[in-house]
Amino acid sequence: MFGLTDCNNFYVSCERLFNPSLNGKPVVVLSNNDGCVISRSNEAKALGVKMGEPIFKMKEIVKREGIACFSANFSLYGDISARVMDKLRSFSPGIEIYSIDEAFLDFTGVPEKDIFQTGPEIVRRIKKDVGVPVSLGVSHTKTLAKVATRLSKKYPATKGFCLMEKPEDIAKVLSKFPVEDIWGVGRAYSKMLKSHGIETATDFTKKSPEWIKSRMGVPGVKSWRELRGEACIRLEDRTLDKKQICTSRSFAKDLYDFEDICKAVATFAAASAEKLRHQKGACREVLIFILTNPFKDNAKQHYQSAAVNLETHSDSTFTIAGAACNALRDIFREGYGYKKAGVILSEISRKSDLTLSLFEDSSKADKESSLMSVMDEINMRYGRHSLYTAAAGVEKIKSNQNMLSKRYTTSWDDIIEVKV
Repeated sequence: MFGLTDCNNFYVSCERLFNPSLNGKPVVVLSNNDGCVISRSNEAKALGVKMGEPIFKMKEIVKREGIACFSANFSLYGDISARVMDKLRSFSPGIEIYSIDEAFLDFTGVPEKDIFQTGPEIVRRIKKDVGVPVSLGVSHTKTLAKVATRLSKKYPATKGFCLMEKPEDIAKVLSKFPVEDIWGVGRAYSKMLKSHGIETATDFTKKSPEWIKSRMGVPGVKSWRELRGEACIRLEDRTLDKKQICTSRSFAKDLYDFEDICKAVATFAAASAEKLRHQKGACREVLIFILTNPFKDNAKQHYQSAAVNLETHSDSTFTIAGAACNALRDIFREGYGYKKAGVILSEISRKSDLTLSLFEDSSKADKESSLMSVMDEINMRYGRHSLYTAAAGVEKIKSNQNMLSKRYTTSWDDIIEVKV
């Protein structure tokens, strides 16, 4: 048996944790530079606020309905997420962190009566000890656990916990479960499936595995088997290495100057390289992209990307940032106001699996590796951007975060003071 714990409206719940006056009110959290909605309270959903909706299109409804808006406070959300995951580990040694607000739990061998007791206790304890509401679904496979979790979110009578164990109950649920909501079925696949008359999960399971494989490949067959109760997607007891690492951001205002954009690209490259070293990897390809503001009427539009193949795999900030800035020179166009840029690292391998080429200088590679280790240690101890490349510039990239809450749990300056 597998369980999936999902924090309810996680970013909004984190904001409410330190501001209880927001309970029962419509609340949204916005993306970088206060651009689009990335988290909504149930009250905001009821008003018709859509995920990904630009805030500038919501000015009227925000004012009319009194919607509370917050800039994304990722340092706070990351810390609360870590507390939730630590609490989950106390209930199950087998845990797979799936995202910042989701985690799979291993209930293999646990009797049904014990799961009935443990499930509600997990929901209650996380709410009591951490302060954020969660939903928990348990079933025979990870895909069915996802379905159960959606039920625990949708129906208040479940009180945040749903166990799908009996075949007749599973069959009833799948007969009404939309095919587009199946884990692993994206927008393109759901459109294709509906064109063949497949509207529900039950319709999906009635197709032959050969039919599914011919149209969706092996991952599609795994989803098909999991919905039929056969566990074939195992629990990962460690965070999987990323195949690609991306750092991107919208700018507070349109940038026209090459040097300003180059500073941003160098900063994004450094952040991506740090993430790469964190997973003990090295990349062979660096891709950058820049684009203008698509929402700006009558403005000249330009989107372009460029990929650079490195001579050898590298995790060096200097190598990666240098490649990114050189690529920027090839795609930058004068006279355009750029709103967003990003750096993507790909062709990633574990550094321990790589061997030096015949012409590589091992001593130089060792020195650069040591330098990167020292750089990461200093930035971890004294704060990010304590050490940085010259290309990134002295001034930090300006961003619109006009509705940012305090870093209640990660900054001594923002810690709540209680007077007695």
